[in-house]
Amino acid sequence: MLPTSPPEMATTRLQSRRAFIALFATPASLSACRGTNTASSAQTTPEPGSRVAAESNDVVMFAASSLTLVLDKMWQAFRTQPGNEGLAFTANYGSSSQLRTQLQEGAEADIFASADVAQMEQVAKAGLVDGNATVFARNRLVVILPKGNPGKVTTLADLAKPGVKFVTTPPDVPIGAYARASLKKLASDPSNGNGYEAKVLANIVSEEANVRQVVVKVQLGEADAGICYATDVTAVPAGEVTTIDIPDSANVVAEYTIAILKSAKAPAAARRLISFINSPSGQSILVAAKFKPA
Repeated sequence: MLPTSPPEMATTRLQSRRAFIALFATPASLSACRGTNTASSAQTTPEPGSRVAAESNDVVMFAASSLTLVLDKMWQAFRTQPGNEGLAFTANYGSSSQLRTQLQEGAEADIFASADVAQMEQVAKAGLVDGNATVFARNRLVVILPKGNPGKVTTLADLAKPGVKFVTTPPDVPIGAYARASLKKLASDPSNGNGYEAKVLANIVSEEANVRQVVVKVQLGEADAGICYATDVTAVPAGEVTTIDIPDSANVVAEYTIAILKSAKAPAAARRLISFINSPSGQSILVAAKFKPA
């Protein structure tokens, strides 16, 4: 027959056991013991053995530089809606091709907004898009000239004159591709002269990283002309640049696409933001900024 432990010894053992649990238990395990729901458990029911992270309150968007001003306005309107007050917005603006490369190399974001379809297609082919991309806005091209027009460019044909300093981007950047496509169309017009496209391309003095840098180059008078989106002109102070319209027959309509990414840390908020952008309220902000609606 085993001896019976004195009451004092049993009490000591119980206290030791409680001290051991308190020493090694984590806050999460203690919450589980108390029956308290954590933020992650409130999101969804995880698979056995898996972990579910709480959704971030920071919506990260990689977006074409031509969207800088309008997306900032869009966010200000979006965050005032019920349920969005505690959200933050982190934007990485740049050329769509540069952003696409960053995503393919492992950069993480919730949303990708491209100034063309081609860059979005490459991101989708890399398996980075969650669901389908949609077109949410359109844009037109214009020729932009600096104050004083030092290159004496008064017509589209003048872009081919020897010595005119023309600025654009590399052809893999959407505005560079659109500009070259427009020049090819303009070359089919006899009034622009023989070899028009080749002559304009020969006048290129620099290829900038994105369309906003093209505009700045012209605005500062470091180039005589460039091709940008019609919406980019609205961001320049009045009188600092002038424009020459490109007719519809030679213009190229830029299509902006947007999608949720599989790397999203705030997917629910990101989906709400995209829904807002595509809503009548969001589209009205785009139209006010001179974009064409989807």
